[in-house]
Amino acid sequence: MDERVMKKCIGKPVPEWDLAHRLPINRSVGPDVQDFGSTFCINTTFMDVIEPSFLEKQWFITGIIFAFVCIGIGPYVYWLTHIRYSDAADSLGDVFAVCISLGFSFLVWKFGRGLFFGLRYRPIRFHREARKLFAIRARRFFAKPGEGDVIWEAPWTEDSIFCLHREDTSFGTIFHIRHYTVDDHGNVTRVFSIGREWTGKRQVEMALAQWNYWCAYMNDGPNGLPKPMLFHTQRETPRESFLFSLYGFGMRAPVFIRLLMMPLILVFTVMRIVANATCRDPVWPATIKHISLIAPDDLYAEPRSGTPVGWGDTVLAQQRGEYPNDPKARVEGWTGETDGRMHAAAWLDKPAARAT
Repeated sequence: MDERVMKKCIGKPVPEWDLAHRLPINRSVGPDVQDFGSTFCINTTFMDVIEPSFLEKQWFITGIIFAFVCIGIGPYVYWLTHIRYSDAADSLGDVFAVCISLGFSFLVWKFGRGLFFGLRYRPIRFHREARKLFAIRARRFFAKPGEGDVIWEAPWTEDSIFCLHREDTSFGTIFHIRHYTVDDHGNVTRVFSIGREWTGKRQVEMALAQWNYWCAYMNDGPNGLPKPMLFHTQRETPRESFLFSLYGFGMRAPVFIRLLMMPLILVFTVMRIVANATCRDPVWPATIKHISLIAPDDLYAEPRSGTPVGWGDTVLAQQRGEYPNDPKARVEGWTGETDGRMHAAAWLDKPAARAT
């Protein structure tokens, strides 16, 4: 789910549930270390990761297109009542038609910004040397030279508020890893989600392993980290747009389900391609570019020549045995529950007592 339609809590305290499930940066929150498809690139200096809407934006793009078409309901009603059936016109019907068009126009404006004529992706940079997260949030249309796009910063310190956020929706319970910025009164001033979305309590195990992955990188560097699940492409092709739409129905969905949903998958693919065509790649400010230079001899700079990038190439490389399938590592010195799923279930109930 796009974080723009989730609770922001701006001007309010951080939700109690989120604070209770705060994620520490100095100790592990589970027995596993693993990436689950959140990575663009990695090197000794920084790692760029996705934000939740990157994987699922085709759903919202299609919804925005539908809402845009529905704006025409108002003019159509006006045409019916004033031209086609002129004797049916009345002021109440006119007000109703205007309200319909205004309502859908509001939805398009509120939720369509950024999906069209915005950025193709909004990376979040874990910067080891600066000890900060840099998150590109929006396109800057009239940027000065070197200014780049709109950036939010989050310090990588023990005082920073990173939490697992829970939201109950009509599609079930979803979880995001979030960073909250608060004022002197403890009220939220900024909030953004990091990485992918987690659906249902069964995926909390994955969320905790993903957080361990980021902490291991920021605290100890890339040495010893397992390979990411894949490196997402920053040059999305029509094939990748199709695979994003296909896997949006589940990585392990049965063939029958995929065939049944193929018309919708193709619609999603076209919508994603169209939206990307109206957008551009993000631009980092010159100050961040300056501190993010990659050494030519960086042994951990990935993806490099020969490394598969994107869904299609990674799956083919795994089938050839050239890229690991389900790469993971265990937390050294872990003394808690060794079963990741059982630990995650217990952590949801008593998080403070389960991190070690």
